[in-house]
Amino acid sequence: MSAPSPMPSLILASASPRRRELLARLGIEPARIAPADIDESALSDELPRDYARRMGREKALAAASPDGFVLAGDTVVAVGRRILPKAEDAETARNCLTLLSGRKHRVLSSVALHHPDGTLRDKLNETVVRFKRFSAEELDAYIASGEWDGKAGGYAIQGSAEGLIVSIRGSHSGVM
Repeated sequence: MSAPSPMPSLILASASPRRRELLARLGIEPARIAPADIDESALSDELPRDYARRMGREKALAAASPDGFVLAGDTVVAVGRRILPKAEDAETARNCLTLLSGRKHRVLSSVALHHPDGTLRDKLNETVVRFKRFSAEELDAYIASGEWDGKAGGYAIQGSAEGLIVSIRGSHSGVM
């Protein structure tokens, strides 16, 4: 009689500390971190929901392994049909936050799970967030905090940007 095959492990296809934090809250520790290196450019005329879903799926497929389940995801901030970038510099963060000031926007969070047998499942969550209209001083203070660095739409809800939010309809963790 042969020994049972080992249970497949969980591979997280993300370098995001927030994704690891969310898993840790559930008591889950990935066996391996394998960030997917893909082109994250939106396609011409691609709608935000379609883009978010495609990114989650492509990241899971890029890190696919017969050795384990691959969990991937993406977070997209959208104003209407416009997909806001991940802020890589203070000017981009300022532009995003200026656009979001006093407005509602959508945060689309995709999650994709690639099974070792090759199947792929995914889900998309939508959260509506409304920022208060903030002053130049509040914007300057947030930019100075650096919390925006690498964040979709130029903000991190788990930081001081939470104080800029008037309402949230949906999943707080989905915005993280």
